[in-house]
Amino acid sequence: MKRVCVIGAGLGGLALAIRLQTAGFATTIVEARDKPGGRAYFWEKDGFTFDAGPTVITDPDCLRELWINAGQDMADDVTLMPVSPFYRLNWPDGVTFDYSNDEPALHREIARIAPQDLGGYEEFQRYAAGVWQEGYVKLGHEAFLDFSAMLKAAPALARYQAWRSVYSMVSSFVKDEHLRQAFSFHTLLVGGNPMSTSAIYALIHKLEKDGGVWWAKGGTSRLVAGMVALFERLGGTLRLGDKVRQIHTVGDRASEVEGESGWRERFDAVASNGDIMHTYRDLLADNRRGAQMAHKLAAKRFSPSLFVVHFGLEGTWPGIPHHTILFGPRYKGLLDDIYEHGVLPRDFSIYLHHPTVTDPSMAPPGKSTFYALVPVANKGKLPIDWDEVAPILEERVLAEVGRRLVPDITDRIVTRFHYTPNDFESDLAAYKGSAFSLEPILTQSAWFRGHNRDDQLRNVYLVGAGTHPGAGIPGVVGSAKATAKLMIGDLR
Repeated sequence: MKRVCVIGAGLGGLALAIRLQTAGFATTIVEARDKPGGRAYFWEKDGFTFDAGPTVITDPDCLRELWINAGQDMADDVTLMPVSPFYRLNWPDGVTFDYSNDEPALHREIARIAPQDLGGYEEFQRYAAGVWQEGYVKLGHEAFLDFSAMLKAAPALARYQAWRSVYSMVSSFVKDEHLRQAFSFHTLLVGGNPMSTSAIYALIHKLEKDGGVWWAKGGTSRLVAGMVALFERLGGTLRLGDKVRQIHTVGDRASEVEGESGWRERFDAVASNGDIMHTYRDLLADNRRGAQMAHKLAAKRFSPSLFVVHFGLEGTWPGIPHHTILFGPRYKGLLDDIYEHGVLPRDFSIYLHHPTVTDPSMAPPGKSTFYALVPVANKGKLPIDWDEVAPILEERVLAEVGRRLVPDITDRIVTRFHYTPNDFESDLAAYKGSAFSLEPILTQSAWFRGHNRDDQLRNVYLVGAGTHPGAGIPGVVGSAKATAKLMIGDLR
């Protein structure tokens, strides 16, 4: 039986390991942290459960497929709960918009704000369906290992004007600024600037419309636990609390994986779900390929980081949906500050996560769990002292949530803590504290992104946000499918 090592127990690493174990390879996952999940980590504090994220589950079929392939049923391990509306969008001028896949309700929402844009919205949905077919169904699970694969995809990409940004494409269909923001902000959930991310990412709308938005009962961590349970039932080995020190190589092949504990084993193939820069710069430091790729990666654009305030409140809030976007007074200007200028602006937009409205088990009885997430520039663009700035920014974020939704928030806080770019860097070895790895612009997508199999080290593979197709749950699970296909073909 061939032996395979997957470094990192994030969602992409777990999905890959499940596919490999199902295919008959003896698979070991090595994880640095005390719990699996990667970015889908969690904390339990004062009776509250706090998910680190991600919290939006779309295309649940891509997850169910992992169980189906193994002859099992995902429902035995994970309970998915529908979320509706998907998001409530709120602007400082008092306009609100509930976004869902209930078409009559959505049409009423559009008509309430800008009835003249109803026809444009329908055209945009047809466009989103087209790019979903080309960019997700046809290309989302295929590895781009040579430029010829990119050339084959080029005509379809050109037909859908992939060089244009999501915001530009949305704006060609709808004219109201609220709706332009409502139909373009989704790229922020995978680290992309709506003003520069390829219009291909409009496919997210089709994903949500067809598959809905879901929540794993008990938190995203329960999805992780379910994946671990499946993997271990299949005979896989999960090694926690042992940070990988090095991928040893002999010539152009990986030979062994060594942990900081002193553990060291031989494998026939190695796949990294770790940060792409960390994988090449640190884990492959003793091979010239590591330094070569680290140099190339340093010239690329990495996505922003995040500042997240987790807090538990006294009381329940049935009027605050599961997902709320509190837009700030600026859109393009704020995005420019984050993605281009690298400054910490006075204003901000907030993604507010309120899981207890769907799943009361996330908090003690009569209490509620929240987190407020604010995109911020990564540490390469914004080299500030987060130990000094974080407490100030935490107060500002909570004050804004209080001003717009919970007037007596200060009196109701039971517990709170924050997570900064420093934490992304230290906990996840994320380059520059980036929350989503490489920024998903056109020139860093598909073949231009990290390859699912290294071009020179023939048994070293990548999975996760830094490789094709990119970040987000469907993205990293899709990368696992593409990488598994390569590994199974190579190892048999």
